[in-house]
Amino acid sequence: MNSLQKNELSIPGVWELRPKVFHDPRGFFMETYHQKEFANLGITDSFVQDNHSSSVKGTIRGLHYQVRHPQAKLCRVVEGEVFDVAVDIRIGSPYFGQWTSTVLSAGEQNQIYIPRGFAHGYLALSERVQFLYKCSDFYHPEDERGILWSDPQISISWDIANPIVSEKDSSFTTLSETPKEFLPLYLVK
Repeated sequence: MNSLQKNELSIPGVWELRPKVFHDPRGFFMETYHQKEFANLGITDSFVQDNHSSSVKGTIRGLHYQVRHPQAKLCRVVEGEVFDVAVDIRIGSPYFGQWTSTVLSAGEQNQIYIPRGFAHGYLALSERVQFLYKCSDFYHPEDERGILWSDPQISISWDIANPIVSEKDSSFTTLSETPKEFLPLYLVK
């Protein structure tokens, strides 16, 4: 019995996942990660690091990625709601420069799986957000890169006029200005 529902988003390989949630008078129970269940869906990454961020409404975090240590990510929200975005930055990909998204919320208890080779970011839609995500490689600060969240060629529909963005995230270049050696390659399976 598979306890996960997989919905492919507009870029192949990026999936919204919906775990089966068991409710009773005490509350609920769900498996947020089960290696065999995920492998049955085609997600075979070994996750090695869990991260947790907290954000206030109107915060944009991203668009982040690593080059030599690319990370697949499994993201979910345990408080609040976010507009979660993945941008295909793999040189040679038929989807290069395109983005896909889903709304993650504590109420829906859904997740997003983002494979290696994508830049990732999100916008906090609720007053407070608690955002959890698993990574398939460790964080390497010297390898961290980013794409400007407001890149006009990517044209993400953030639908916010004045977001809260860190100085670091505001200083990233656009995808077209990013040197090719700082972008991952598309590997055909």
